[in-house]
Amino acid sequence: MAEGFEDSEGLSTEHPIPLNEGRARNMRANRRVDSKPEVRLRKALHGRGLRFRKDYRMDIGGVRVRPDIVFTRRKVAVFVDGCFWHVCPLHGRQPTRNEWYWTPKLSRNVERDRVADEVLTEAGWTVVRIWEHETPDTAIKTVVAALGRV
Repeated sequence: MAEGFEDSEGLSTEHPIPLNEGRARNMRANRRVDSKPEVRLRKALHGRGLRFRKDYRMDIGGVRVRPDIVFTRRKVAVFVDGCFWHVCPLHGRQPTRNEWYWTPKLSRNVERDRVADEVLTEAGWTVVRIWEHETPDTAIKTVVAALGRV
């Protein structure tokens, strides 16, 4: 079952009807910015004296990219990826309901990540991808290494 609606370009698309109100509330609570793992990493980096921009929009080669954390002077872009939304090889799972909707959506997320990495790298940026399940210490070490501060 699906309900149709028109997107901003007037195209008709279909989205699944939530299983129940609890599921709908859960999905509405998902955040594009300021997720718990992202905030935890930002606080830790800031506590180490590192300064950065958050959710910084960049238009590179006709592609819009919004890394979660950006060190503009050092040209380091950090993405904190959720295991479900970005299909983590350890924790990502195939949805068991509404596969017709979720499978292509998750595939598009992965493809968008690949394109963002490619565009940023070609523009001379260092791209760091942190999974939400990584410990804060591991994530900090990865970012600091990318910044060239060992």
